[in-house]
Amino acid sequence: MISEDFEQGYDYNFEARGEYEAHTGDPNLDIEYDRQYYKMPEMVKKFLTYFRNVISEGLIFEIQNLYENSFPKLTEQYFEKRPWPDESEVAHIVDNDPVFMILYKELYFRHIYARIQGGPTLEQRFNSFYNYCDLFNYILSAENPVPLELPDQWLWELVDEFVYQFQSFAQYRARLQKKTAEELEALNTNNKVWNVLCILNVLHSLVDKSNIKRQLEVYASGGEPDSVAGEFGRHSLYKMLGYFSLVGLLRLHSLLGDYYQAIKVLENIELHKKSQYSHVPACQISTSYYVGFAYMMMRRYSDAIRTFSSILLYIQRTKQLFSSRSYQNDQINKQTDQMYNLLAICLVLHPQCIDESIQQVLREKNYHEKMYKMQYGDLAEFESCFLYACPKFLSPVPPPADAPPEDYTKEAIKHQTQVFMGEVQQQRMLPTIRSYLKLYTTLPLSKLATFMGQTQRNADGANWDLGKEMRSLIIHLLCFKHKMKNVVWTKGASGLEGKFQSGSEVDFYIDNDMIHIADTKVANRYGDFFIRKILKFEELNRKLHHIKI
Repeated sequence: MISEDFEQGYDYNFEARGEYEAHTGDPNLDIEYDRQYYKMPEMVKKFLTYFRNVISEGLIFEIQNLYENSFPKLTEQYFEKRPWPDESEVAHIVDNDPVFMILYKELYFRHIYARIQGGPTLEQRFNSFYNYCDLFNYILSAENPVPLELPDQWLWELVDEFVYQFQSFAQYRARLQKKTAEELEALNTNNKVWNVLCILNVLHSLVDKSNIKRQLEVYASGGEPDSVAGEFGRHSLYKMLGYFSLVGLLRLHSLLGDYYQAIKVLENIELHKKSQYSHVPACQISTSYYVGFAYMMMRRYSDAIRTFSSILLYIQRTKQLFSSRSYQNDQINKQTDQMYNLLAICLVLHPQCIDESIQQVLREKNYHEKMYKMQYGDLAEFESCFLYACPKFLSPVPPPADAPPEDYTKEAIKHQTQVFMGEVQQQRMLPTIRSYLKLYTTLPLSKLATFMGQTQRNADGANWDLGKEMRSLIIHLLCFKHKMKNVVWTKGASGLEGKFQSGSEVDFYIDNDMIHIADTKVANRYGDFFIRKILKFEELNRKLHHIKI
């Protein structure tokens, strides 16, 4: 097997040249200069030839091994800080195989985005888009399913990268400062490249071609998906591209700030259950991140907390999977930290019990200090956590051609931050009110108003008005009642479904200026916890007894 040969090493072969004369200081010019003197290592040639052959023959497990193991190893060995060979250098090695060249260029451009200093040039951004067009035209315009098999991990990363490169281009397009007249002219002339409507069209076309929505509907009701899949939907390539495109649409709608549509697009996907479609960890984690964030922005905190807790538990149990260095694992580790920040925000705004192991992480790391600040109404801490943990929002349209040369990337983020901080501002006093209500069963309005206005009273002295403070307090108490009632998903095919439930651990009513408080918190059932641990221990004991040494 050629994969065994990868253990050998080959050095770059550079022809003689002047020691420093060629270096310009421009990374792109230096790379182009190096390319002229660069000779491709034999190991890379063997790899590309073999890679092309296994893809042509549809050897799915060997493709997966080369994609997940050999390609990253060769990247670290030979192309850590330089691009893979250009298509013109590769084409003759693989007999100008058109399908392989499209797949190779997808990996080539992805590597430039992830590893090359300074990122892709404008021309490379355009060429990557055209390459995706070639790939999706090949898949979607065929009258019969194309003879191509790719591992699910590659299919997921392909769709995920497609959306990411659109996001990257939209941010690049919105930074008008430091762009030359030629660059601005090229951007305005090629205004269809990386257009949001084009991205939506591709993702929806993949969904429709695979008939994945109907398949998921039948699967959720206990039926056989293949019975409604159709000719294309039964093909693994189309089925999984359709499924991953739904997650791509979730991400895209979230980036555009349309949270309702983001969750609606996942109808019939059972978010809280494992299924035959949810076996790519990066896809599961990305789905939960965007779903949880959408729930939080829709003020469905209970659903957001459940979504974040569930996936963070999964990550805790499988964290060894994400220890190796790859751009996907780097993204997963960052999203994990972002989800802990979002969970901390949700728990401050809507306190409730969560799994002890997740609670332990929140206590041990610096999240505890952040939560403490947020509970005491520190708006700057809320904003800081939100800006770190939120997606990098986009505007669906680029700035006009004659706009002043400024950075417009922050406008979308600024707008979403204002929406979130407006909600936080309304709830700023609620943690303090909650802390007082927990201490009493009955409490006069005047007494609580005095407690709440102590600082203001000391500042105003004789001008402090108790009646005004009581009227303000009643508004905050009504706000408390309103904000603690959320739509919570209980059952149904859509994550948008649910019933209004009160999530507060204290309930109260006001009668003649007296607040009557009832503790609605259910005591922990420790018996169930110990029974589960005993059963787990017995199961472990049985397995140990069956081990033969």
